[in-house]
Amino acid sequence: IPVTIQSPVQIPGTTWSSVSSRTHSLATKTDRTLWAWGSNSSGQLGQNNGTQYSSPVQIPGTTWNLVSSGNNSYSLATKTDGTLWSWGYGDQGQLGQNNRAFYSSPTQIPGTTWSSIGGGSQHLLSTKTDGTLWSWGRNAQGQLGQNNTINRSSPVQIPGTTWRSISGGSNHSSATKTDGTLWAWGSNNYGPLGQNNRTYYSSPIQIPGT
Repeated sequence: IPVTIQSPVQIPGTTWSSVSSRTHSLATKTDRTLWAWGSNSSGQLGQNNGTQYSSPVQIPGTTWNLVSSGNNSYSLATKTDGTLWSWGYGDQGQLGQNNRAFYSSPTQIPGTTWSSIGGGSQHLLSTKTDGTLWSWGRNAQGQLGQNNTINRSSPVQIPGTTWRSISGGSNHSSATKTDGTLWAWGSNNYGPLGQNNRTYYSSPIQIPGT
């Protein structure tokens, strides 16, 4: 029976490294193993099944690096060799597999130089080691930065080669460049694009400041 806990309780283990959490959680340990728990209705725990787990279970492999729990139904992770992997719910192409299928085990997205990752509601962002920025998934509000609203089920490049850090919002995206500038695009209902308006932008637009 689910129990609500209102004070911090420790998850067993003492070598945890990075963590990302929504209705399911992903976490790496210092030995580069990857663990998952929580909701698994779409296979987002990477266990090749749809069983919910209330304690951490290991996803196969020992070279995991960065993780993102996406929205509530998919997962994304990089490995130390620069490969990028996705699994879970792919109805909007957010798994980057050139389809809209479900995967209950990690599946590689083509490429071997992936760096940082950021998961939005139903879209993904990732940089490569050469400073390029890529996006895929749902694009109804222009959150892929492609100057259109076409969904993409495979990574497509956003112009530029000096991108540094990224973040995927619900239906918008933001990123910094190596020159310290900040850029945003997509839905702007509540002004998250920092433009002093509520206008949608389907291409990156700079937020003032350096």
